[in-house]
Amino acid sequence: MARCLLVLGLAAGVPVLLPATPAAAHNSLTGSDPTNGARVATAPKRIELRFLASPAPATTKITVTGPDNVPAAGGAPTFAGNRVSVPFTPGAAGLYIVAYRIGSADGHPVSGEVRFTLTTGTAAAPPSTSAAPTTAAPTTAAPGTPTAAPVTSAASPTPAADEADDDGGTGWLWAVGAAVVLVALGAGLLLRRRSARG
Repeated sequence: MARCLLVLGLAAGVPVLLPATPAAAHNSLTGSDPTNGARVATAPKRIELRFLASPAPATTKITVTGPDNVPAAGGAPTFAGNRVSVPFTPGAAGLYIVAYRIGSADGHPVSGEVRFTLTTGTAAAPPSTSAAPTTAAPTTAAPGTPTAAPVTSAASPTPAADEADDDGGTGWLWAVGAAVVLVALGAGLLLRRRSARG
């Protein structure tokens, strides 16, 4: 009689235990930091996701995007048990979406999103002040440009030509002067010889 009761008890417990096995093998998100739907004034350094079971790094993919679909993940995710954290690089204020896709022990991938709003973002870049000097520079240079250009273009060939002419003139003068000196010396020698003979 006892054996019959034991067999009936085991048979009754089997249907209860069998459906629990696939459910336990199916992974799911249990929490996050920041939490889904949170409004955050100070940007966190890292975003953390917590799962029912430890996700495998090879089958885990996490992306973080900010306003205008700008990537906001500052590096690869790190794993610690059932927790996965991703470095966060904040941008403009607005909605940030953390999308995840992980594998499960039963072979079915699990995907989802965590959304939070960053109320204070990075300041926009100030407008450049370089435009004003660039527009002012041509206006100041414009009055002097017509007068300066002809002066430099007209003056540059003239000295070169003058230098070439002066070199040629002085060369001829030296040659003529040397010839005159030689003729005078020769005449002086002839006069001395004649006076010596007489």
